[in-house]
Amino acid sequence: MSDRENQLGDQGLANLAIDPDVLEKELAAEQLSDPLDEIDCDQEVDETLKAARDCDAGLQLLQSGPENRLQGLRVFCEHRDPRAVPLLLPLLQESCPIVRMSAVYALGRNPSPVAVEPLLNLLQADSNGYVRKAVAWSLGNHSDGPVLTPLVKALQTDIAAVRLWASVSLAEAGGKTTAKADLAAGQLLLSLAIDSEPVVRSNCIWALAQLIDQLVEPRRTEVVEALVNALMHDAESSVRDEARVALEQLENPEILERLQALIDEGFLS
Repeated sequence: MSDRENQLGDQGLANLAIDPDVLEKELAAEQLSDPLDEIDCDQEVDETLKAARDCDAGLQLLQSGPENRLQGLRVFCEHRDPRAVPLLLPLLQESCPIVRMSAVYALGRNPSPVAVEPLLNLLQADSNGYVRKAVAWSLGNHSDGPVLTPLVKALQTDIAAVRLWASVSLAEAGGKTTAKADLAAGQLLLSLAIDSEPVVRSNCIWALAQLIDQLVEPRRTEVVEALVNALMHDAESSVRDEARVALEQLENPEILERLQALIDEGFLS
């Protein structure tokens, strides 16, 4: 601040008539922290404490008998706590498919290297499709493990519900390296071309869009051409819409120009 500004400020203060009561209230208010900051802080602390208490209760429920297991499993489908993993793993062998399925989802929420092999065994051998579907989802959160090839096989051969989640998890499992991305993209491209379920084809498109930055030529061009082909020729509008969104999100000038040409020529609206 300049000398001139200081002088004007001093003169202005000298001419103020200050009400002592008002000044006292203002000074007291200045000692308080921002109420919004206090609310945010309190909410964060409350949520952390609540999660910790929920996890403690969940651990007790998992250990207090079969009648309470599902309640405990619901806790760890929502919260992460490494203490739960040793209690969840034995539940993968339970005779009740709901318990197995819930344990799988909880392990997806609480990924651990020791869970990979038991989950892969379920994906291969469990007779219940809902359990295998849960495994296909959960393995996407265990992408550092050897899950890529089993997910490819599930996308090739399993029921539609499992294929749906296998395609999504392949985007996670294939995103680690260029080689894995290429392997995952190969099966996703095949399934996009031949799978009978529109929702599976749509998920294949989504997964390919997630992987494309990891791919090298000529695979990258193959993916783009497959997306254009789906946009132009797939029988289901939902799949065509997914392909268009994926192509637009690539933000590649040549691809955007190509889409505009299709619009201009009347092939797209």
